[in-house]
Amino acid sequence: MSTTTIRIPDELKARLSRIAAQEGTSTHGLILDAIAEKADALERRHAFHEEARERLAEMEASGMGIEWDDMERYLRARMAGEEVPLPASKPIRG
Repeated sequence: MSTTTIRIPDELKARLSRIAAQEGTSTHGLILDAIAEKADALERRHAFHEEARERLAEMEASGMGIEWDDMERYLRARMAGEEVPLPASKPIRG
C-alpha cells in the first residue's frame, strides 16, 4: 500500500470526521471508501461510453438499427416487468 498526502479544507475535514463517527468508522476509512466509489463510478461511465461508441459504429457499419418508437415501447414494457422480445432491427432511415 502506498501513501498519498492530500490537503482537505478544514470545513470538509470536520464534516468527514462527524460522518465517520456517525458511521462507526475512521475518517481515513471513509475517505478511502469515497475515493473507491468515485473511481468505480468513473470506470462504469467510461465503459458505458465506450460500449455506446462501439454500438454506434456497428450500427453505422451495418446500416441497421431499432427505431425509437419501437425501442421506447420495449423499454416501457420491460420497466413494467413484462417479458417482451427485443424489437427487430431495420434499415436506418436517411
